[in-house]
Amino acid sequence: MIEHILGILATFTIWVISSGGYLGIALLMAIESACIPLPSEIIMPFAGYLVSTGHFNLYLAATAGAIGCNIGSIPAYELGKRGGRPAIERWGRYVLIGPGELDAADRFFARFGNSAVLIGRLLPVIRSFIAFPAGVAKMKLLPFHVYTFVGSWPWCFGLAWLGMVLGEKWNSDPRLKAAFHSADALIAVVLVGGAAFYIWHRIRGMKRKP
Repeated sequence: MIEHILGILATFTIWVISSGGYLGIALLMAIESACIPLPSEIIMPFAGYLVSTGHFNLYLAATAGAIGCNIGSIPAYELGKRGGRPAIERWGRYVLIGPGELDAADRFFARFGNSAVLIGRLLPVIRSFIAFPAGVAKMKLLPFHVYTFVGSWPWCFGLAWLGMVLGEKWNSDPRLKAAFHSADALIAVVLVGGAAFYIWHRIRGMKRKP
């Protein structure tokens, strides 16, 4: 069952980016930033792979990802602003949000204040949840979006660059071609492995007590 779900997730990610182009990147990153378990560590490297094949521009791919982060952060920000922590504790389990992630994001925001949105967007796990405590603190909307974009762009660029480099190595290193029959096989393995680790981490976070 888990393998089947992960296979669907991998196929969905590849299909959306391949068919939707930059808009597909923005859409998937919006889903990730809305606290739904579709990790950027899968989305942006595949976009970077398509950079290596000439389908995308690296800088535009990173920009599309950062824009998606802004769009996807709006629901979490508004939920925090209007409903507070009780709302996310009630509904968060449906998208694998547990007390562990909420506690980490709350502590991070309490320590760094509004700058946490900028810094947190560069950190795994924290980046997906930082919009919620920003909403609870009623951070002003314009700085929130500016910090979200500025913090998200390097993250998206770095992951896309990594995917681009791996894609270039695929085309130039015969050892990689000997290990896998096709680029699609390599991408599928990376996607499924990354998704499995991400979802496992989320489930562990849900089991932690607040």
